[in-house]
Amino acid sequence: MPPTPEDPAPADVPVDAVAPLARGLLLTRLLTDAGGTLSPSELQRASGLARSTVDRVVATLARMGYLRVDRREVGLAPRLLELGNAYLAALGIPDRLGPMARRLAQELDESVSLAVGDGDGVRFVQHATRRRAVSLTFGIGDLLPAERTAAGQLVATGWDEQDWARWQDRRVADPDDHGFPAVGPRQGPSPDFPALVASAGERGWAVDDQLVERGLVALAVPVRAPDGRVACVTSVSSHTSRHSAESLRRELLPCLRDAAAAMEHELRTAREPADGDSAVGLAAWTGASKQELGREFIESLARGLTVLTAFGAGRAELGLSAVAHATGLARATARRALITLVHLGYVSTDGRLFRPTPRVLGLGFPVLAATTLARIATPHLEELAAQVRDSSSLAIAAEDDRDIQYVARAATRRIMDIDITLGTRFPAYATGMGRVLLASLPPTELRRRLDRTEQRPLTPHTITGRAELLAALDEVRTQGYAVVDEELEIGVRSVAVPVRDRAGAVVAAVNVAMHSQRRTPEECLTDVLPLLHHAATTIESDLHVTERFATVPKV
Repeated sequence: MPPTPEDPAPADVPVDAVAPLARGLLLTRLLTDAGGTLSPSELQRASGLARSTVDRVVATLARMGYLRVDRREVGLAPRLLELGNAYLAALGIPDRLGPMARRLAQELDESVSLAVGDGDGVRFVQHATRRRAVSLTFGIGDLLPAERTAAGQLVATGWDEQDWARWQDRRVADPDDHGFPAVGPRQGPSPDFPALVASAGERGWAVDDQLVERGLVALAVPVRAPDGRVACVTSVSSHTSRHSAESLRRELLPCLRDAAAAMEHELRTAREPADGDSAVGLAAWTGASKQELGREFIESLARGLTVLTAFGAGRAELGLSAVAHATGLARATARRALITLVHLGYVSTDGRLFRPTPRVLGLGFPVLAATTLARIATPHLEELAAQVRDSSSLAIAAEDDRDIQYVARAATRRIMDIDITLGTRFPAYATGMGRVLLASLPPTELRRRLDRTEQRPLTPHTITGRAELLAALDEVRTQGYAVVDEELEIGVRSVAVPVRDRAGAVVAAVNVAMHSQRRTPEECLTDVLPLLHHAATTIESDLHVTERFATVPKV
């Protein structure tokens, strides 16, 4: 197995290190580097751990909601993003500078990124992409070799002798960059990186002329913290079909420098208050899980990971007592977890205060932050369909605003079943999910959409009158669900509820559809609706943690 920049430098393991925590972090990183899923056997081979150890670690992480075990595969689960979110919130840069980067991307009509140094590489913490036929695939959490990026040249201007020695060692051990899953193997001769760094330091900007990938050019400038160090690097990337490295510098450098100056001004203002998303109470939860699952639950692993969630906005640096208080752990337990995390490079310390490092983003973030609402919902729909033994689906408003479009679905095997494929569209006014979406609209927008919709009778039961439909939507809005009985098609009955984003806006709807002979409308409410609400809540929970710092497309 090729060396990877995620592996800590060879050193004696501290006596007080928590071995199960190290093993859990190893398996999580291996899953991340593999794209999100591996079989238990593959995890065993890649980690070198005993199969029984792998099974116990996986069971613990699955109990925490960080992994999902499906059939014979182990996959990353959205809740794992709690760890990376804690780091990004503590860093403060995405919250404070992210909106500025997005505005700059719109102004320049090019992709704009924010990156920080991570060992001898750079890691993205914000990415505003422009949609094009040829577009960037790098995302938040991706780690790139410093010598192949414009951002890396600027980060390396602050390296000391130890940093340069680490970089040299890695280049010797992995000359083709196989340890960086986000980029392809190195092609062509290596650049004179020290010379590029020296030049970038003198000029105050750097360019990447197809070092990462052929056809990709980038221009970067540093964003300095009030103490003068490079807090992050902002860069604009383009394709050679639009810009050369020279035209990128000539045309966009002034705008990029102005944006960096505005970002530096923002960093000089007072910090935002804490976001309150600490891990208080999780220590008690891990104890209860241990009692329930016995030896299959590794309490020291679960408690060690809660330490990472102690950090956040306004909590960028914490002492041992603060970590113990935030997690509910005993000081001795928190201390051992911190020792382990420092040894593995996920936390740094000056001997008194502790702070998370960018390496935390290597724990699932590049994979999970690139997911969609449809992929988030699918496992929950499958669980719901298995419980009610009827099909379950997720739908969004179609582009024309008049229809709903199915984007995720879990079907069941029945002699009589509702046969709908992904992408299917139905009129919103005659479906349960459509009425949930319509009921969430402001009055003006609702009237606009209904004015553009021909409300035809699809069955003898279809509501077509404007007043009757508005009354039905008022009822949906009040009760929080919709039941539609044979209005779309004779014999089809469905119940639907909304799915809301972090801001509380309805972004989708989830339903259970069945043949009308299966259940009465009353049984839909007593037998199906509670399970449907629970499924929507779990989808929302995963969506909220995912969209904390990432943009989540619906499909």
